[in-house]
Amino acid sequence: MTEKMPKDPVMLLSYVNTQLRDFYGTLQEFCAAADVDEAGLREKLAGIDYQYNEAANRFV
Repeated sequence: MTEKMPKDPVMLLSYVNTQLRDFYGTLQEFCAAADVDEAGLREKLAGIDYQYNEAANRFV
C-alpha cells in the first residue's frame, strides 16, 4: 500500500470508503490509481469484518 494510506484497519476503512465515494467508481479503479494490491486490501479489511460491496461501491 502507498505510504499515505493509514496502517490502522479502521482508519484505512474510512479512508478507502471516502476515496471510493468521492473519486472512484470501482474498487479496481481506486487500487490502480493508488497502486494498492486489491487482494491485500480486501484481506486487511476482512480482518475487521468488512467486505467490499460492489453495488454500493464501499466496504460494509
